[in-house]
Amino acid sequence: MRNRRAALAAIAGAASLALTLSACGQSSEGGSEENGDSAKGGTIGIAMPTKSSERWIADGNNVKKDLESKGYKTQLVYGEDDPDQQVSQVENLITQGVKALIIAAIDNKSMNNVLQQAKDANIPVISYDRLILGTKNVDYYASFDNEKVGELQGTYIVEKLGLKDGSKKGPFNIELFAGSNDDNNTRYFFQGAMNVLQPYIDKKQLVVRSGQTKLNQVTTLRWDGGTAQKRMDDILTSAYKRERVDAVLSPYDGISIGILSALKSDDYGSKSKPLPVVTGQDAELASVKSIIANQQSMTVYKDTRQLAKVASNMVDALLNDKKPEVNDTKTYDNGAKVVPAYLLEPVAVDKTNYQKEVVDSGYIKASDL
Repeated sequence: MRNRRAALAAIAGAASLALTLSACGQSSEGGSEENGDSAKGGTIGIAMPTKSSERWIADGNNVKKDLESKGYKTQLVYGEDDPDQQVSQVENLITQGVKALIIAAIDNKSMNNVLQQAKDANIPVISYDRLILGTKNVDYYASFDNEKVGELQGTYIVEKLGLKDGSKKGPFNIELFAGSNDDNNTRYFFQGAMNVLQPYIDKKQLVVRSGQTKLNQVTTLRWDGGTAQKRMDDILTSAYKRERVDAVLSPYDGISIGILSALKSDDYGSKSKPLPVVTGQDAELASVKSIIANQQSMTVYKDTRQLAKVASNMVDALLNDKKPEVNDTKTYDNGAKVVPAYLLEPVAVDKTNYQKEVVDSGYIKASDL
């Protein structure tokens, strides 16, 4: 670290001159230039996956706000679910001389070459929520306990079906959905859920009528709700001509909304055909409204305001020759190294506690609901 600050100061100085000569010196996402490019200031590059999810818009804004409160400038970019575009954006941030990078990768294996460029420029990298794989050039990882997310979803299903307390034996029909196959978190979410669900599947108290139980059979590219809706349509057509679905494991709210659309198109939600238990994640506004309306059953709330603070604190520590706080140094092996991580705790939310968890905490405004 002893040469980092001198090297970064030279890079940041060049970036400052370039910004001064430009027309406005700000990114299209509202980069701040209120502070000079001092040792405390300087520009931090923030690369988020997409604006199609309200969650990632909030993440980007929260990280930007927290860094600027610490005296840094920011360049916030969105890759719009295009891995090549995101790589190009990160390259541009490196060229501009950012002091550090916070990256939520679209494709967790596409960053190797560009992160070598970051390493060569002595720019530290924080992997944000999605672990970047196959490279040693990731300094720290900020996320939630991703396996716990899946455990909360699986536990909610078995409790709502009455399997956990033994009040009901089943069998119940369940279908399984997972996230994008290029997101490392997908396997943690699925693994956590299956740790809970698999014993009931083995005992045939839960039955997957589609037969699609392996992770590579149930992934949803780019976490796309439309893709999930089509797959749910196909499952209903092929496997549920007379039977009904009792539960659907959904890893994310956007996927849950797609699944619910397919179910409603098949007359689920009527008096004679109640909706199944449907899980979710991220406490997005549309899904919280759906929970209030007795459609989606639950979501896993992850306070991304706290995650933004963790990531910005990591950057601040690194740029001041301090060691960032971590609470996991064993779990997240990216194939090239075990990346030290700080993991936050997720919370299961349904109609009984959404007010306390997401409204009273200020995460969602009551007026928006």
